[in-house]
Amino acid sequence: MTDPKLTMGVYRYEHTEPLFDGRVAIDATLETSPLISDVFQRMAEGDLDVAEYGLTYFLRSFDLAGSPFLALPIFPNRNFRHSALFVNADSGIERPEDLAGKTIGEFALYGSDPGVWVKGILADEYGVTPEKMNWVIGGTDHPIPSFGWIPQPVPDGVDVRHAGDEETLAALLEAGEIDALLSVDVPQSLLDGSTKKIRRLFVDYEAVERDYYRRTGIFPMMHVVAIRRELAEVPGLAASIYRAFGQAKEIVQEQYRANAAKQHMAVITPWFSELFAENRALLGEDWWPYGLDANRKAVDTFLRYHHEQGLSRRRLTSEDIFVPELLGT
Repeated sequence: MTDPKLTMGVYRYEHTEPLFDGRVAIDATLETSPLISDVFQRMAEGDLDVAEYGLTYFLRSFDLAGSPFLALPIFPNRNFRHSALFVNADSGIERPEDLAGKTIGEFALYGSDPGVWVKGILADEYGVTPEKMNWVIGGTDHPIPSFGWIPQPVPDGVDVRHAGDEETLAALLEAGEIDALLSVDVPQSLLDGSTKKIRRLFVDYEAVERDYYRRTGIFPMMHVVAIRRELAEVPGLAASIYRAFGQAKEIVQEQYRANAAKQHMAVITPWFSELFAENRALLGEDWWPYGLDANRKAVDTFLRYHHEQGLSRRRLTSEDIFVPELLGT
């Protein structure tokens, strides 16, 4: 990679670690944070040239004057999200359809990345649209302030409020003050077994998520890599960043493939090889794909959800958001 020297923010995942430790060369100063939202904020405030960016944070920038970013089809963070729904055991919620008329806590902001996916899936597959629920925004086990550094539209007809300064969504759920919770973080009381009031909506969420993938082919992405628009115009720069991230990911994936012969002795999780084989059979040899071709359906679905939920003023397309030279990837 050639000039200009970049300042790049990204979380230190196993599939980005080769960028940090030098196994993959990249002509950039790499920065990270224990809280990936800190990286998002720095990108929004102009401190970074390239950064991992939550999809909704990125898309909201298109409603700002100048629309400062474009995206590279690199998806560092993705996860199936049926597992992100928790309910109060006394709420009467047994099925997704029962969420209608209930009060739901949502982690971080209305229209978080997992929130967009979950609301879209609830609408598409169960007929429960966001305006049929009341929403309380906050932190799961720790209070968090409102993110004042990005646009936070509240769609007409949707009731949204922020939790109190000292309130947590897990405590509100435990007390029955909210009926359900949409959170990337599992409530600590559920993890340690101390609660009898909180359970998952989808008890066998893995089976539900695998079925969702079989039916739709969608592996939901949460984050993308964004680049400042003026840098996206530097010939070859975005392509070289894309290649570097792809090489880093491939190093890690090949380690998993190669270690299957030794039943993944380096992994301290029993029966991991069986899980790896099952995932490989379902998701394929590149189970964490970059590029637009392999991800277009998922991207287009998120863009549709984002607009339907009132978070984008217009229905954006892949051609609107990605660096032009990477549209063919």
